Amino acid sequence: MDINNYLLKLQNSKFRSSFHLSEKDKLYIQTKGLDTIKSHAYDFINKRLAPKTILNDGKQTPMRGHPVFIAEHATATCCRKCLFKWYHISPNRELTNNEIDFIVELIMSWIKNEIK
Repeated sequence: MDINNYLLKLQNSKFRSSFHLSEKDKLYIQTKGLDTIKSHAYDFINKRLAPKTILNDGKQTPMRGHPVFIAEHATATCCRKCLFKWYHISPNRELTNNEIDFIVELIMSWIKNEIK
């Protein structure tokens, strides 16, 4: 499935579709620019989701504080359990560069849809 199909599937989830960017988040994105937000997404994913072992898996992504955090929850890319459930990405191993790119692209697509 491509990114748009995943986004449509996520919209059918009552929980995932309940997440939206606040006006403060949108202003932050406008101020920083999408390239910076994408850089932040790569940084968060590489540090919090990509390692083989995550000590606090399921609790590593805050529910607020940065637009990427909101997007991670909205796209089910917030923890390894969600990655496995929604995208069949196996836990207990390091994420590949292709998987990281996919996750960031999914996050950024969701963000772009939110700021339209």
